[in-house]
Amino acid sequence: MIRSLYIRVVLTFLVSVIVGIIIAFLITFWVFEEKLNENLQTTLLNFGQDIVRVYETIPLREANLFVSGMKQLDSYHIRIFDETGQFQSYGTLNGQNPATVTMDQVKKVLGGEVVQVNPSTVATNLLGLPLKTEMGTKAMFVEPLTSPSSTFAVKWLLTFLTYSLIAGSLLILVAAIFLIRPIKKLTTATKRIAAGDFNVKLNIKQKGELGTLARSFEEMMHDLQQLEQMRKEFVSNVSHEVQSPLTSISGYALALKQVDIADHERSRYLDIIIAEAGRMSKMSDSLLKLSLLESQSRQLRLITFSLDEQIRRVIVAIQPQWSARSIRFDLNLKAVQLMADHDLLNQVWTNIIGNSIKFSMDGGIINVSIKQDIKNVTVRISDTGIGISPEDQKRIFERFFKADRSHSRKYGGSGMGLAIVKQIVSLHQGDIRVESEPGRGTTVIVTLPIIAPTD
Repeated sequence: MIRSLYIRVVLTFLVSVIVGIIIAFLITFWVFEEKLNENLQTTLLNFGQDIVRVYETIPLREANLFVSGMKQLDSYHIRIFDETGQFQSYGTLNGQNPATVTMDQVKKVLGGEVVQVNPSTVATNLLGLPLKTEMGTKAMFVEPLTSPSSTFAVKWLLTFLTYSLIAGSLLILVAAIFLIRPIKKLTTATKRIAAGDFNVKLNIKQKGELGTLARSFEEMMHDLQQLEQMRKEFVSNVSHEVQSPLTSISGYALALKQVDIADHERSRYLDIIIAEAGRMSKMSDSLLKLSLLESQSRQLRLITFSLDEQIRRVIVAIQPQWSARSIRFDLNLKAVQLMADHDLLNQVWTNIIGNSIKFSMDGGIINVSIKQDIKNVTVRISDTGIGISPEDQKRIFERFFKADRSHSRKYGGSGMGLAIVKQIVSLHQGDIRVESEPGRGTTVIVTLPIIAPTD
């Protein structure tokens, strides 16, 4: 089995050229065979009839001299038979064997018949014509010869095809080298990437299919590099997020082993252990949910429901969070019927509004509005909280990312909420974006299709 692409390209070219020439020759011969045979027979008959007229017009001796000096004898061989089977020939055979003439054929021609031998093929033709002379009727047989010019043409054609094949083979060998070179570069780059080295430069400047393949490979390499970086950051973030509560749980569990600890201290330590365990459990649930959403194994359970009513219910459900801090809501909720996954969108509004409450000042105002056009519905949730810096706005939808690092202990959270929100909105083929200025609040804008995709 030939595995080398280089050899395959060369052999494919050679086989294609050879088979193409053979097929073209056979088809051409099949198409023009009848015409070739017809032309040859007509030419042969015309020449024979000209000879007959010569012998009918001038005396036998002069006719023999005239025929023996004809230039056409380079292409034809003439034999003139008498009744005894003796014959006189004119013309040189050029190394060919003369066609066999039987006495039956001679007698038929002497009897006035025209005899054609092998008239259906181009390879051999023999024409017999009665020849009337002053010495009586004779039988003339004319056969075509392969002329020197025809032989030269055949040799020239074969030589041309041979050199064309050799030249074409050399050219395809050179072309194959340039064809295989970028593929070898891609193979080497693939091995380096598989080994974890993403700093690979292909330097393939070709256009066409190979150029497109090289560009796609470079894009894939860049994506893999980003994916590897994200993996490292994910492992680092998970380790950090898990290590912090584990350290607290371990430390306070050891403190509980002390015999002389006061009851109120013991109770406080237990509360801290329970809270840290709850934080780890919540983070674990968020990771599992995000993983499920990203794997696309979570199918959307589409139903039609009232979006404005859903948002109102979410605000009522988290009332303890905002009423304790005297935060008020300014609602401008247009009645909208939406086809989407009710449970997933419920989590979207819970996470976004929860963040608005968390980062708002006491006594602040949160604005929630709904707008609808022909195909989409847009929900805007604005607060007057601490805001987000332009640098952090680019990363707030990444898992474990916390925009307000200086207040991370104060505000808490695992940094998973907006990553889950982003994934849910993407599953609905919607869009989410953020507008914010530090110290002047944040607006989250969610755009969803009124009828969610079913695939």
